[in-house]
Formats: sequence, structure tokens, C-alpha cells
Amino acid sequence: MSSAFSLSSGRGRGAARLAAAALVWGLATAGTIAAAGTATADEIPQNQGGATATIGDLKTYGSAVIHENGEDSWVSAGLFEMSVENGGMLQTYGVDLHSPTQRDARYQETSWNGTSLSGNAKAGRIRWILENSYPQVNDLAALAGKAGVTGLTEQDAAAGTQVAIWRYSDGADVDAAAPQAQKLADYLEKNARDLAEPEVSLTLAPAAVSGRPGERLGPVTVHTNAGSVTVTPPTDIAAGGVRVVDQDGRAVTSATNGSRLFFDVPAEGADGSTSLTVQASTTVPVGRAFTSETHSQTQILAGSSESTVSAAASANWAAKGAITALAAQKNCAKGGVDITAANKGDAAFTFELMGDEHTVAAGVSETLTIPLQEDQVYDFTIGGADGGGKRFKGVLDCKTQGGASGIAAQTLSEPSPASVGGSDGGTDLAETGGSGLTPVIAGAAIALVLVGGAVVVLVGRKQTPPQV
Repeated sequence: MSSAFSLSSGRGRGAARLAAAALVWGLATAGTIAAAGTATADEIPQNQGGATATIGDLKTYGSAVIHENGEDSWVSAGLFEMSVENGGMLQTYGVDLHSPTQRDARYQETSWNGTSLSGNAKAGRIRWILENSYPQVNDLAALAGKAGVTGLTEQDAAAGTQVAIWRYSDGADVDAAAPQAQKLADYLEKNARDLAEPEVSLTLAPAAVSGRPGERLGPVTVHTNAGSVTVTPPTDIAAGGVRVVDQDGRAVTSATNGSRLFFDVPAEGADGSTSLTVQASTTVPVGRAFTSETHSQTQILAGSSESTVSAAASANWAAKGAITALAAQKNCAKGGVDITAANKGDAAFTFELMGDEHTVAAGVSETLTIPLQEDQVYDFTIGGADGGGKRFKGVLDCKTQGGASGIAAQTLSEPSPASVGGSDGGTDLAETGGSGLTPVIAGAAIALVLVGGAVVVLVGRKQTPPQV
């Protein structure tokens, strides 16, 4: 069975992004399948593992000026701080200059292919900037010498680095306000070279496996830069004695990069499903992207303390019929979400999604891309006749906003004299901005507005956000 929801256009990204959660652009489809399922749909996380963190304030920053459509907008530019779940701190810069950053938004380490960096031929230069500037290079005198400036402060270094990143992430015409920061930005932009995307800090592949009772389901391979990971076996009652073992059948409690893990399912066990998790402490590689499911600006990692990272994999087993392993991953190159269904059973796996019926033959694994519009929130379930199954939800955020519309924001703990932002008075965001926010007009008054507990400085007139 299926239930249809209207799909709205993903354009007009400024105010539309802030209202998207309330408008709930999306789709919901409950799929009919031939495989066994539980009474409640299990939500499938759409990440490949790694660090999960909550964003805080813009900690070290200066001012920058965006030049668009003959107007100038002043913004704050610099480093955010993020708190990692279960321990650790991250420092990040923003990509997608015109997008809002929601304080306390939850972020997940993500591959570039799941962000606006996908398809950006110059994304590798952003990683070079991160590797060769503040805070990775914390000798400010040495950094200033390379940029040909003197007296470089942390604020200048952060602002100059952010400006250089925006030039490559957004193609923005943006300058740092301070001369030292501007020279650093120019130096970084000119000297940047392409570097490869860094590897994930921790992931399991594949994220889902399936098979019959009495078999070892897998392998699930560990990929990590940590020296070792802790393996937490299934503890739920539904697991029914399932163990996590290596290829020789020995129980596993720890693993290393390249380790192959298996779910050892008892032969007499009833049909069911379970999952395992792995966790480690490591430094997240510089250049890893972080995205949120709450329309909060994509971040890119500039520095990491020793931090907790984790990943999970699921297993599904049945004695007969279709036996499926389902996984989901954003695919910005194709503008949608990839749903991978591997059928290890003896019957076809059939489900309906977005009005179309799909069939995965026995013994076959297929990947289906669900096309979505930019900024579209989605929530759909591929489930069994008893109402169980797998639920996939999220929001597609694959493009930089551009300066044609809307609101840009970053969280601020306090205003800097030259920072500005825009607000229509209805958000919980502190603002910094970009084009379409608050163009600077000579002699304009300065107003202080309290938004969500943070002070925001507005300069000039306030443009009306486009209607959605």
C-alpha cells in the first residue's frame, strides 16, 4: 500500500529553507513487501558512521563583505565549535555561505557526495586550505610570513581562511574586512591545490546484511583511522542468541581497520533482525564534511580533538521467502537518495514506492535512486504486510543557496562591530549573512535585535524574503 504526499518545488531557498520543516516538503510511502518484518518500522540512519556532534557558537571570527548585485553585505566569518557525542570537540568552517546555521543542531560526519561539495571540481582545494591555514597552522607568525602580512591575529586568520573557503565552496565574490585577513584569503586562494577527499573516521560496509538462520551473515568490514574499535554485539531480545564473530567463528569484542565481522545466527532461531555497533576514539580527518537534518549550514572540519566515533550495521534473517538487507544513502550527484536492497532469499522482493512497483529478484542486489527536489524533506517506509519494515527520513541538501534569495545565518554568542545579518523576526537563529540579507547603505542606522538569545547587528534596510 502507499500514501501519497504532494511534492513542492525546492527553489526560493532563502526563507523557504527556514520554513521547510514547518511546510514539510516531502513524500511518505509505505511499501508492500514479501519479506518478514517487525510490527514497528526500524528507522535507517543515512550516514556511513563517524562522529556525531552538536554545533555551538561561532567562536573565533572576523568580518567579511559579500559583493552581489551591486550591493555589499557584511557578515561574520570564522570558526565554529562542535561538541562530539560521548566526548570530543571539533572546529569547523561553513560551506554554503547563504544558508542558516541553527544553534544546537545535530550534525553527522558525511561523505562529500552527500553534500553541496558533490560535483564541485574545486572541493579538493578547500581541503588544501584547511591543511595549510588556521587552526592546523597555529604558528600565526609563520602563516603571516607566507601570506606577506604582519600582525596576524587569530580572528584575522579565521576570517581569512573562511573567506578563501567560501570562494571555492560557493564561488562567492567575498572579501575579508581586515587587510591582514584579506591578504591571507588571497594567498590561500591563489596557492590552493587539489587534494583527495579524506577517508571517513569510522564506517562499516555494508551497513546491512541478510541470510538464513544457521548461517554467518556478512561480512561487514571495518574501515577506520583508529588503532582499534570496540564491538558491541546485539543485546536485544529479538537477537535470540545471535553472536558477532570473525571469519573463523570466534566471538569478537574488538576489531581493527579491515576486520571482517559476521552475525552468527542460530539454526533454530525464529525469523528476525538485529544490529551491532562499533565505537572508537580518534581524531577525525581534516576536510571531512558534516551535515544536519535540520536545514543547518553544511560544515567542513578544520580541527579535531580525540573524539568518539561510531558506526552500526544491521542483519535480517528468515527461513524462507524474500530475505532483504536495506540501506539508504544520499546521492547528490544524482539528486536523490539511493535505496539499496539485497535479497538473499528464495522469493522475489516486491515493494511500491512513489507510485511505482519495484521487484528485486531472489539472490540479487539492486540500488534504486529516489529523485528528490533540493531542500525536500522525505519520510517513507518500505514495510511488510504486518506494518513493519524500514523507515527512511531526512532532507536533501545538495546545492549551495546562491545569493538570489533569502536569509543567511550563523550562530553568534555576541556581535562583532562589523557583523550583520537578516531576520524576518520569526526564527530562532542568530544571523550573519550574505546577499539578499541586509545590503550596506551609507548612513544607514544600526539596529540591535535579540533572536533566540543572541544579539544580531542589522545594517541598512531589510529585504523581504521571497514567498513560498
